[in-house]
Amino acid sequence: MTSFDSREQAFEAKFAHDEDTKFRILARRGKLIGLWAAEKLGKSGELADDYAKSVLLSDLEIPGDDDIVAKLLGDLKALGVGENDIRAMLSEKLVQAQAQIAGEA
Repeated sequence: MTSFDSREQAFEAKFAHDEDTKFRILARRGKLIGLWAAEKLGKSGELADDYAKSVLLSDLEIPGDDDIVAKLLGDLKALGVGENDIRAMLSEKLVQAQAQIAGEA
């Protein structure tokens, strides 16, 4: 194996690791914001976990955050929660998820 081959393998391994980490962070963020929204809706325990899972699944519909924002906005608008509130909470939960995933490594 040449040094070029080993460098190529190292870059591929790093890319795969980075993509896995990114996926785990976004999944954790989805769960965290789902639990936040569940609390706003008065759900707890298993109902809160089930709601968080539904939020996670909604995040798989289209690329980006628009699908998760639309779901949460639909569910929380009657409680006075707006799009800006949801997007701010997405940012906050992203930081929290990054810290949690980094702590697992």
